[in-house]
Amino acid sequence: MSRYIDSELKPFSAKAYQSGDFLDISNTDVLGKWAVFFFYPADFTFVCPTELGDLADNYEAFQKLGVEVYSVSTDTHFTHKAWHDTSETIRKIQFPMIGDPTGTITRNFGVMIEEEGIADRGTFVVDPQGRIQIVEITAGGIGRDAGELLRKIKAAQYIAAHPGEVCPAKWQEGEETLAPSLDLIGKI
Repeated sequence: MSRYIDSELKPFSAKAYQSGDFLDISNTDVLGKWAVFFFYPADFTFVCPTELGDLADNYEAFQKLGVEVYSVSTDTHFTHKAWHDTSETIRKIQFPMIGDPTGTITRNFGVMIEEEGIADRGTFVVDPQGRIQIVEITAGGIGRDAGELLRKIKAAQYIAAHPGEVCPAKWQEGEETLAPSLDLIGKI
């Protein structure tokens, strides 16, 4: 497996569906803000709408943190629109749903299941400089949790703003952090 953390976002250009419109999205559109790339296997499936619905329910919280969410599958932007129009759960989505029928973006992030032509469940958090700070990849039957993703993003944003500090396990916003030093060795 390649090293993901702190690797640079690779160039891409794609079509997306968002709030009744088709739009063009590229890697340059992502720079300057925090972003989540949320890969899922396919539209019109089973676990995927539960995850995307959870993201939609928490989208305002992501936006308050200055984070844009991009869901990505190897379906087309047309398929995303059809799913959006026919599913009550998917209709809640306000973030861009990127179509990646060529698999370019999915391969760029290393989550393509080649023999099936679909993506693994991969979550990547990219910082404003275009560098990956968080990676989570789960098996196809394991859904992800937007609340836990929000917690991790808050931690990533905190340490980005406070060099020299780290967030311990289960850290929540407002709790104490650690400043690694010789004084802490063996005392945690």
